[in-house]
Amino acid sequence: MSKVNVASLPAEEAATAPKQPEPEPRPSLGRLFLDNLWAANTVTVTVLAVVLAMLVGAVLIIVSDPDVLGTYGYLTSRPSDALNASWTVVSEAYANLFKGAVFDPEASGFTAALTPISETLTYTAPLVFTGLSVALAFRGGMFNIGAQGQATVGVVLAALAGFLLPLPPVLHLIVALVAGALGGALWGFIPGILKARTGAHEVINTIMLNYVGLYFLSWVIVQDGVQNTTRADAISKPVESSAQLPRLLGDNLRVHAGILLAVLATWLVAWLLNRSTFGFELRAVGANPAAARTAGISVPKTYVLMMAIAGLLAGLGGSQMVLGSTANALTPLVIAQIGFDGILVALLGRVKPWGVLLAALLFGALQAGGNRMQSYSGISLELVTVLQALIVIFIAAPALVKAIFQLRAARAARLQTSLAKGW
Repeated sequence: MSKVNVASLPAEEAATAPKQPEPEPRPSLGRLFLDNLWAANTVTVTVLAVVLAMLVGAVLIIVSDPDVLGTYGYLTSRPSDALNASWTVVSEAYANLFKGAVFDPEASGFTAALTPISETLTYTAPLVFTGLSVALAFRGGMFNIGAQGQATVGVVLAALAGFLLPLPPVLHLIVALVAGALGGALWGFIPGILKARTGAHEVINTIMLNYVGLYFLSWVIVQDGVQNTTRADAISKPVESSAQLPRLLGDNLRVHAGILLAVLATWLVAWLLNRSTFGFELRAVGANPAAARTAGISVPKTYVLMMAIAGLLAGLGGSQMVLGSTANALTPLVIAQIGFDGILVALLGRVKPWGVLLAALLFGALQAGGNRMQSYSGISLELVTVLQALIVIFIAAPALVKAIFQLRAARAARLQTSLAKGW
């Protein structure tokens, strides 16, 4: 139907002709910001997931304190006692968490003021590498549960190179880092070649290799030439100072150059995934191996290279545990849980490189702040682990966060929920 030209009609007919709808006014920038702020986009869901975890954590802090819990026995008669006690214990705990992770306003002196952020960055550096290792494999459709074992082999070879090879300072550090990277790459290559050649599932293989790496570490420590002869416990010789990562803010603060390597590795992985031919092939294989094979991509080759690179990253993360400021010798617990924590970091970062970096920074802050929270507030350090788990649970269930906060659907892009595929 053609539009009615009102101007060409007589005055009587023009008065009765249907009016054309006026165009809707364009929303202001402020309105667009508010609409997107409360939409179910990745940033909003992540922030609200952290808020939910903190709220649940506050309830756990209250429940775990018998004195505060006792005030709820006479809640109906004196409710102010319960509310004040709850607020005091929760606010004190989270204040100490912040002071231990970011900044302490009451600190005096340069060293004391920078100690919280120094500790956060120290814990963050190895988590970036293990998180990138897991995220890279996820983007290729493989579940690298073996970052713990790859980091373990990496720390063993890095430490051996650190105290067995007499080399000059700069060269010694480079050789130790390369040794750790090659150890992790070897431990990632094994499940990759098994997957490519035999179809063996990488989850089973990597889990078993975690135990092999753990027992290999325990065996190496007690060997002649490795064990520290001045000690009766299981500990290796100390790594030479020439193989140690330099500290960035002086000898009194633990943050070292490993955090700079972590940022560089994040940029390289982002470039690899988004700008390189191999990154395109990796994402294609992760999305649909059959279609990638039809397009001429070698799926077995991609699996092998992907797991080798993932192992290399985890090996670098492990090497920082002994070449950095955390420790300078091998012990059965030197690697801690950075490989398993890397899985949580990768999930929290949406298996995106820069997201992994931010997630590792959050986990490092929780770890650093948790130490102070335990010392000053008497809160168990395990509660920090509970907070980490809650954050990941809410991140992995965006529909739950959306339902609780009544978020609108995101306009710019759909909410990314396919973590394993990374799309």
